[in-house]
Amino acid sequence: MKRNFKFILSYDGSRYYGWEHQPNTELTIQGKLEQVLTRMQFGEDFKIKDFASFPITVIGAGRTDAGVHARAMTANALLDTDKTSDEVRQYMNRYLPEDISINDCKECSERFHARFKASGKTYRYTCWFSAEKPVFERKYVTVLEQHPDIAAMEQAAKLLMGTHDFKSFCGNPHMKKSTVRTVDSISITENGPYIRFYYHGDGFLQNMVRILTGTLIEVGMHKRTPESMLGILEAKDRTKAGYTMEPGGLCLMKVDYD
Repeated sequence: MKRNFKFILSYDGSRYYGWEHQPNTELTIQGKLEQVLTRMQFGEDFKIKDFASFPITVIGAGRTDAGVHARAMTANALLDTDKTSDEVRQYMNRYLPEDISINDCKECSERFHARFKASGKTYRYTCWFSAEKPVFERKYVTVLEQHPDIAAMEQAAKLLMGTHDFKSFCGNPHMKKSTVRTVDSISITENGPYIRFYYHGDGFLQNMVRILTGTLIEVGMHKRTPESMLGILEAKDRTKAGYTMEPGGLCLMKVDYD
């Protein structure tokens, strides 16, 4: 009888082509997880040619893009195994690469679905401004050439909070589903060279956090006014919003469930 397991995992997305498995590469987070769980359930000799067609499906709370990281991604999978939750976690951490960690594993209700049951997510985008180079943090921050106006960015962020049609901040021009989302919190903190943007909402569109951050940075560089956020939202046109920030600075921090 299959049992539903819930995982909390961290990963460094630097060398991966995103979360979602792809047929021609094993370098995806979902693919690596499914590969190890397939090995656990069917044995080491089980062969598969298409990396998007494992017999075990791992469902993630979201689909992080190539190069994006996660501190606490939530996922689940139906497994036919006699192993305990601790034994499943130990097995996965033994065979997963060093840049993916299963931090928690628990058996859960068969009705639990990591994506559909999620009620909110917290993302963090990290920038760096300093005379020094971020030698040891270079894969996880975006370096700014000048110090942004934090107060102006905070003013703009207030206008972006709430329930809006965020089509102007969606990186997928062919998006057919609703682009209405609720972003209930945007906070900007500065600690030494680190300037961090925290976003919490019920869900985020493709590249949305990176575009929001790029737009706010342009406000901070006085290339846009805070008040221009209202016109960008109203336009529902990607070309009206700002730059899509590099993926390395983005990290999924937490997934909420009711």
